[in-house]
Amino acid sequence: MNHSIYLISIPNLALAFLPAVVVVIILYKWALEFKNAIYGLGRMLGQLLIIGYFLAYIFAANSVLIIVGVLTVMVFSAGWIALGSIKQRRRAFYLKSIAAILVGGGSTLILITQGVLNLDPWYLPRYLIPLAGMIFANSMNSISLSAERLESEINNGRDYSAARIIALRAALIPITNSLFAVGLVSLPGMMTGQILSGISPLIAARYQIMVMCMIYGSAGISCACFLQLLRSHYIGSENQ
Repeated sequence: MNHSIYLISIPNLALAFLPAVVVVIILYKWALEFKNAIYGLGRMLGQLLIIGYFLAYIFAANSVLIIVGVLTVMVFSAGWIALGSIKQRRRAFYLKSIAAILVGGGSTLILITQGVLNLDPWYLPRYLIPLAGMIFANSMNSISLSAERLESEINNGRDYSAARIIALRAALIPITNSLFAVGLVSLPGMMTGQILSGISPLIAARYQIMVMCMIYGSAGISCACFLQLLRSHYIGSENQ
């Protein structure tokens, strides 16, 4: 199999923006928020260019201190962003959010990188950083969904135990749906990227199986831990 990858030139990359430009024009013609779309596209472009240079630097440096620093920023940022759905309780729940991400996401990351992939060295940035990003992002999303749903159910009069079950179920709906759809409705990004780079579809499928298991596990464990950590807060409120 040919393992070469097609390099995208800047002029060719510009062609990829044509469908997006069409959507912006439609939004403008229909008097919708086209400026927000332009801002989103511009921000996406800027962020990806910056992260591209940043990752190139990290990969070249191959420093354990830099890697640990990046992972720390990821966890603390994810813990804060996850609580955006309940901003009024952000400060009160922040440490609980970080703890949940560390338990669910951190343990999953260690298992995948040291048990499944056996990275050598353990901090190999080309693998560790992208995998950590996927794991922490999914833990963050599950916590965000569960926090919003838990708050909503309790405000509607449900007790903590019932609200917790509903919140966990709701938080896992997106990732559960992706388990049903993968390979049937969609080819996920990681598998598609590997196939485009010339990797055998069979090898790419193994990596995607690993990814689906790790994001489902990290999301579910982080969400359950977060909801359990909130027990004393809500049980205490119910007894007052």
